[in-house]
Parts: sequence; structure tokens; C-alpha cells
Amino acid sequence: MDYSQFFSAALNRLHDERRYRVFADLERIAGRFPHAIWHSPKGQRNVVIWCSNDYLGMGQHPKVVGAMVETATRVGTGAGGTRNIAGTHHPLVQLEAELADLHGKEASLLFTSGYVSNQTGIATIAKLIPNCLILSDALNHNSMIEGIRQGGCERKVFRHSDLAHLEELLREAGPDRPKLIACESLYSMDGDVAPLEHICDLAERYGAMTYVDEVHAVGMYGPRGGGIAERDGVMHRIDVLEGTLAKAFGCLGGYIAAKAEIIDAVRSYAPGFIFTTALPPAICSAATAAIRHLKTSSWERERHQERAARLKAILNAAGLPVMSSDTHIVPLFVGDPEKCKRATDILLEEHGIYIQPINYPTVPKGTERLRITPSPYHDDGLMDGLAEALLQVWERLGLPLRKRSMAAE
Repeated sequence: MDYSQFFSAALNRLHDERRYRVFADLERIAGRFPHAIWHSPKGQRNVVIWCSNDYLGMGQHPKVVGAMVETATRVGTGAGGTRNIAGTHHPLVQLEAELADLHGKEASLLFTSGYVSNQTGIATIAKLIPNCLILSDALNHNSMIEGIRQGGCERKVFRHSDLAHLEELLREAGPDRPKLIACESLYSMDGDVAPLEHICDLAERYGAMTYVDEVHAVGMYGPRGGGIAERDGVMHRIDVLEGTLAKAFGCLGGYIAAKAEIIDAVRSYAPGFIFTTALPPAICSAATAAIRHLKTSSWERERHQERAARLKAILNAAGLPVMSSDTHIVPLFVGDPEKCKRATDILLEEHGIYIQPINYPTVPKGTERLRITPSPYHDDGLMDGLAEALLQVWERLGLPLRKRSMAAE
């Protein structure tokens, strides 16, 4: 039997559906972010990155790089195995304490990625609660959906951020059934924010636990970078907060923060934790340095919000179809998968601008878009150049523009 035919057929389906993904070979340059080198088929070229989730550029911060180098030099590279076998190295202990403090919780638990922290965290919590019903927001990330599925309990999906629908489902479940509400604080494709205060009100009224994914908000919002929950003053009302070290903190890894008994139970039962090698010491030290810096420095957050607001204003003034967003995410509507991919190809090859197309299944068919994430280091000149390049691409592909505002005249 020719087994390769199955894989070829699967790949052909992706090509036919215009969903086959191509990765650009990029080399970031520390100290020059968002500039990078693109190792193109025709050789090296300088490009500007416009879609990185290293939102604040902390991946190049001297404190973060310095902490990583110092720790690697002092204790070596790897963690030596799982924490159950190799023990827990001290930089990891320090990082978990820093994360618990960031979120005002008794404890935290580190995982190898934000995906794993959701996948194994939610599944383990659900399995430990008899007859648990999970109420999941319709736009939750795939990692949350997988965690819910692997939990093996009943789930019901409420319409995105629809409080009336959520309350209806909570009421139907009855007061005696254990319930877990799972949502994100900031939805990264549309850039909208969940009504966390009202979700907490409903959870308390109907006796439900709350699990909130803050991966696109930690480091970015709140006086110390604790996320939307900190900004909105509800951090203490949320049972489990989940986050990542790979976005605003510029490193790698995921975590949950909660009461000590919840963390201890997940630590003791979660296969995605028990059977996986721990994060290396150097990564942990780098993340700790990033968190400590952002707890006390507001410059990055303030500059980032100003940059995002300016970019939205420029693109709107140019008549480009910026989708509504109250956060740092700047989505630009395309609505066609082939044109979305073609637009990004032209931007990269002809303008030295790197933006990835966002197509199905990441977003629903017909809502394809460019997802732009300006950083504190995207200056006015880069923004003006982006707007000009986008206008040329829109005209070339016959994509519709909105009516230009007076500011563009």
C-alpha cells in the first residue's frame, strides 16, 4: 500500500481550499526590531515585521536578553527532564512566584506553551469536577476547545460575549450542578474585549467557576501588566487565569494562576504537565526579567497604545477597511482568501512588509483579513510607508476602499 497517497491527498485538499500555509524564513535582529532579514528564494532582503505577537518588543530587551545569557552561562541550557524526575530548577520556582504575584493568586503552574496550558489545564480541571458543565464562548481559541473536548464532560457554547445567552444556559443548568465558564479576555482576531465584570457577576449569581485566557492581554493592560482582569478590577473574582510568556513577555511558555489547591491538583493530575520536560532555566530567567520590568514600567504599554491608535487613524483616513477594535489589534478586512494571500505576497516581495494572511479556519470564511500588530518601535515613517503600500495593493487587486476621510485630503 502506498501510504504517501493519503498525505498527498490531504495536502491537495488544502491547496484546493486555498488554505495551504507558507512560512517566511525570517531572522529578527536584536536592537532593530521590527526590522528583520527575510531569507527569500532570491537571497537575503531587509523587511519590516507588522504581525508579531512580541507586542512590546520584549524579546530584544537588554534586561531579558541579559538574564537569559547569564543564566545559560551559569547553569547550562536544558532543564534535565520533567520536574517529577529532574526536580524543579530554581529559576522556574522564581518565575512561578512572579506570575502568582502578577495575578494576585496563591500559586501558578508553568507549562511548555500557552496552548498546552489551556489544553491540559482545562481538561484536568474538568475531569476533577464531577458532572461538570463547561460553558464556552463561541470564539474561544482552539487550545481551549481542545481542552474542553479532552475533559470529556458536557459543554454548551454561548454566543460570543452574549451575557443573556450565558445567563440562560446557567439558569438551565440549575444551582446544584458544577459549572465552569471559559472565555478569553481579549479576542485576538477581532481585537474585542470580553465583559469580564458581568461574567463574574453571573458566575457568582449562579455558582459557577471562571477560567479566563489572558494570553493577548498579559503585560499589555493593567497598572502592572496583569491583563484585562487587572485593568477592569476583577482579577480577584476570577478563579483561574491563564496566560503566556510568548507574546508581551517575549519568551516561551504558558501558565495558569489560581488558589493553591487548584494549582496543586492540576500539578498532580495533568498529563500535559507530568510527562513533559520543564522549561529551561534560561527561558525562565528571561521571562522573570520581562515580567518584573513590565510590573514597574508603563512606557511600553502607553507607547504601544499610542502607536496602535495612530495606525488605525492613518489607515482609516486612507479609506482602508479597518475593522472596529478597541485594543492594540488592527484587523484589515479583505473577505477573499486568494486576494488575502496575494496581498501579503505583494507586500513582502515588492514592499519589504511582512504581514501574514488570516484565512479560514482561523477566521470564518468570508471574513479573511490582514491582522496588523504595531509595536512601540514602529515609528511614523514605517506607518506612513505601510499605508501607502496597502493602498497600492488594494488598487492592484481591485479591493474596495471606504470613503476617504477629510484628514486624508
